[in-house]
Amino acid sequence: QVQLVESGGGLVQAGDSLRLSCTASQRSSGAMGWFRQAPGKDREFVAAINWSGGRTLSADSVKGRFTISRDNAKNAVYLQMNSLEPEDTAVYFCASRQTYDRLSYERDDYGYWGQGTQVTVSS
Repeated sequence: QVQLVESGGGLVQAGDSLRLSCTASQRSSGAMGWFRQAPGKDREFVAAINWSGGRTLSADSVKGRFTISRDNAKNAVYLQMNSLEPEDTAVYFCASRQTYDRLSYERDDYGYWGQGTQVTVSS
């Protein structure tokens, strides 16, 4: 059973930056992604990255501000978030497709999830 643990969340002001990290208990040969869920809303796609890191996919709402990356030697994936806005406030979840190396923005395509880390952006 793969376990994913996120870290790096916190309370920041609008315009600030945060870097989220996610570490997996097992090596992944597939795509990984970040999702977020704001209070009262559905969990939504943020970004995804393939195994080699050569291809990424991002939601329109974060393009140009958020960057996803990974370090396979550390079984880790990261989300660098710049120019944060109050609308980015949410619990951020790391997800893994484990053995499927295709990018996806669909929640159901990811079989493994972390517990989430809270990001709060004040105005």
